[in-house]
Amino acid sequence: MKIFQPCYDMALRWSRHPHASRYLGGLSFAESMFFPIPPDVMLAPMSLSQPDRAWYFALLTTLTSVLGGIAGYLLGYFAFEAWLEPVIASSGYADKLSIAMSWFEQYGVWIVFLAGFSPIPYKVFTISAGVLQMAFVPFLIASAVGRGARFFLVAGLMRWGGEPMEAKLRQYVEVLGWAVVVLAILAYFIIKG
Repeated sequence: MKIFQPCYDMALRWSRHPHASRYLGGLSFAESMFFPIPPDVMLAPMSLSQPDRAWYFALLTTLTSVLGGIAGYLLGYFAFEAWLEPVIASSGYADKLSIAMSWFEQYGVWIVFLAGFSPIPYKVFTISAGVLQMAFVPFLIASAVGRGARFFLVAGLMRWGGEPMEAKLRQYVEVLGWAVVVLAILAYFIIKG
């Protein structure tokens, strides 16, 4: 039974939609605050289907993600105790938030840079930075560099891979999808335990 192949095909169809850039920007912004799906699911197929615009898509994703990160920071700064803390606890992110906050105390701004490649969602780091009232300019710089590195890497791999990359992705999409699920489960147990 194929689960990830239809999702991949749907993402490719969405990536060719006339408003795909707007959707990518909206997804990137929302993912930095609350949305569970990372923008890579649109960035990769968009960069693959339009390789001449891959750098534009990476820049758009980076900018809107950082803007969403600013909104997440402000939410953590101004609305954590009154409104956000109960929502985080009920959605199962309380442990992740606690871990992210301890990493902030231990590593400072460097943890925001690494958040772009962490199994813990970026939104947890943006909100944590606000809750801990981290210095805003270092937060902004680390977010731009960390997120930008990730998104430009994804766009570059898709751009330079071209049709052979699409064929390989199509061939291994089920294996890659299940590998990500297994890694997410392992990361959960490592972080929790």
